[in-house]
Amino acid sequence: MQIALTIAGSDSGGGAGIQADLKAFHQFGVHGTSVITAVTAQNTLGVRAVHAVPPDIVEAQAAAIAEDLPPAAVKTGMLATAALVRLVGALLDRYAWRPYVLDPVMVASSGDRLLDRDAEATIREVLVPRAALVTPNLDEAAILAGFPVHDAGTMARAGERILALGAAAALVKGGHLDGPGMVDVLVTPAGVREHRHPRLETTSTHGTGCTLSAAITAGLALGRPLEVAVADGLDYVHRAIAAAPGLGRGHGPLAHGVEAVSGER
Repeated sequence: MQIALTIAGSDSGGGAGIQADLKAFHQFGVHGTSVITAVTAQNTLGVRAVHAVPPDIVEAQAAAIAEDLPPAAVKTGMLATAALVRLVGALLDRYAWRPYVLDPVMVASSGDRLLDRDAEATIREVLVPRAALVTPNLDEAAILAGFPVHDAGTMARAGERILALGAAAALVKGGHLDGPGMVDVLVTPAGVREHRHPRLETTSTHGTGCTLSAAITAGLALGRPLEVAVADGLDYVHRAIAAAPGLGRGHGPLAHGVEAVSGER
């Protein structure tokens, strides 16, 4: 069995962050390990409090994983502060953790900030160049690229800008676009590929970005080509949204237990 590592925050509501990542890893047939960077008090209605984990504790968690359970692929989610972003960059190099998927978590679906503003530039400078894939939503893509992102054309341009910053690939997510359809744009050195799905009318969208990046990371841990891991991850998330149980009074969690492609192809 392959191992995948998530370095991210904890979601007390169980729909995003570490909790979502580990559920997705399990569905894809990989063993999930974790380094927790922040503890949040949140539910489907919003984020009430955030406590960043001290850097020495984050470093100790990483050392424990590296010593005994080295991952075949790693992802990061919520990193909270510039100090933690810099530490994670150092840890990725120290332990040669690759391939690396960067989910540049900045703002929750509820609009609550999950990253200090001064850490945005640090993510761009420290983590983007180390990433095999960056998975920003429209707002995050605009911050990383430096211009508004509002349609498939600007999504592709933002992806190209992220590659120019040093990433090997970018998947710009279009879940917040208006219209009956959804488009996610994968940009690699080989070109641009659009992935389209029909829009689902639902409020169960909490943790979609975390779940997607975790599913892709699991695919990479299993040795799948990036394009295959991305397609499998997008399909899994779409079905998990469609089957969501409708929990909570706000943005509810996905149905992480839906079937996913797992094991050898």
